[in-house]
Amino acid sequence: MGVPDRLAERMSMAEQHEYLRARFSRRTMIRGGAVTLGAVAGGAFVPGATAQAATPTTAPSTETVDGALVAPFGRHLAYGNDPRTEMTVSWQVPVAVKRPFIRIGARPWDLSRRIEAEVRTLYTPAGVGASADHTQYYLHAKLTNLRPGQTYYYGVGHAGFDPAEPHLLGTLGTFTTAPAHKTPFTFTAFGDEGVSYHALGNNSLLLGQNPAFHLHAGDIAYADPAGQGKTADTGFDSRVWDQFLAQTESVAKSVPWMPAYGNHDMEAWYSPNGYGGEEARWNLPDNGPDRTNLPGVYSFVYGNTAVISLDANDISFEIPANLGISGGTQTRWLEAQLKKYRAARDIDFVVVFFHHCAYCTSTSHASEGGVRQEWVPLFEKYTVDLVINGHNHQYERTDVIKAGAVTKKLPIGGTAYPETEGVVYVTAGAAGRSLYAFSAPLSYEGHENDVESVASFVNVKDGKQDETVTWSRVRYLDYSFLRVDVTPAATGRTATLTVRGIAETGEQVDHFTVARKAG
Repeated sequence: MGVPDRLAERMSMAEQHEYLRARFSRRTMIRGGAVTLGAVAGGAFVPGATAQAATPTTAPSTETVDGALVAPFGRHLAYGNDPRTEMTVSWQVPVAVKRPFIRIGARPWDLSRRIEAEVRTLYTPAGVGASADHTQYYLHAKLTNLRPGQTYYYGVGHAGFDPAEPHLLGTLGTFTTAPAHKTPFTFTAFGDEGVSYHALGNNSLLLGQNPAFHLHAGDIAYADPAGQGKTADTGFDSRVWDQFLAQTESVAKSVPWMPAYGNHDMEAWYSPNGYGGEEARWNLPDNGPDRTNLPGVYSFVYGNTAVISLDANDISFEIPANLGISGGTQTRWLEAQLKKYRAARDIDFVVVFFHHCAYCTSTSHASEGGVRQEWVPLFEKYTVDLVINGHNHQYERTDVIKAGAVTKKLPIGGTAYPETEGVVYVTAGAAGRSLYAFSAPLSYEGHENDVESVASFVNVKDGKQDETVTWSRVRYLDYSFLRVDVTPAATGRTATLTVRGIAETGEQVDHFTVARKAG
């Protein structure tokens, strides 16, 4: 059902999508389902399908079963545009159910408030990659007008399964909204997770950090293991997402799980940009530049810290399936956001995260020239405090960089001052997938091995370009994640980000501080 390789090599994802639409009839594409907004080549996503629609309009007829026999799974949270007052609770059910809903309250024994949920149905017919004929039911309840700094209890259910019943109280979850004022807090981050024992291990450690939220820097589940954003990609299996959401539920049901999209998240069968499946599964802030083409681009503010999620598929020379999809809109939006946040008196730090690495010496993907060309000058102009990437399956941290050169060596335990020195970049792509390699010796906390330079390469428009770099300070090759402790400061004093690399074993492999004088 894919585009022939000889054509796919010369076509964007959108062009492949149009090719398939022209070649295959509606019956072939969705096997008898009605075509609605979001109809795709080989699958279908219905945004906003009503909760009453027990039988999805884009999949073969499915009879509902007794709701008492069906339990929700895969709960995951995400902030709305304002983390102080908005939260979305999302979950999954294995079969169609009637009247799904969420109950919420300030106490576990008082869940009288009941809110109807939205159903988003994703149908993948047999023959799309390695998938069997499969329909997935994702449910979302967006909660607004919440109180800042308040812990809420919630339960998700449907007709026949009411979490307020005494025997189901064990299924309840909690979340806490962002505070109204600056307070110390912790967040975590990683990329390239997938489904594995190591991913489970990292998740267990994440929960122990008690983070306010978690940033996922792309390549989330790896349902598409090829990661080229093509309908010819082999091995795609939509059911991997069922495993992934079940795996992460232990953390994501109480910690907002905020993803950016990577190359393995471009599932070309679901809409021209490949994000139709992601839009079914996630309900993220909608304050980005273009929800149609860039659903994973957004920003939010927690306390004294602004966080910006970007989609580097838009500017990637290495994997060009979505290259130029925004027509420059994303970069213009990024600059407007950076300018706004730097002018805000209540914001001390700006953290940016996305998938492809600006600076990395991995022997697999190394650095992305599109990021250096489009975004790095903006990071430096607006003195971004921390850039977090994935893509390369290892941990690497740079010195302080400006204009492609080291402005200050940043040893383990050192402090960077972005206002005057430059930007620090961290690759945290060792969340669970198989590890890559470095060309230089490992060097991490307690095992430092400083080298003068490292041979590497950068992906540019015409291919790989070799380079020798001096900015690679910490290199660790095992499963790990980032912990960031944010400490605000009174007016005129110094606010800090304390950044730690934490191994799957719990060992600390790196730490450094980013300091900024508070406004």
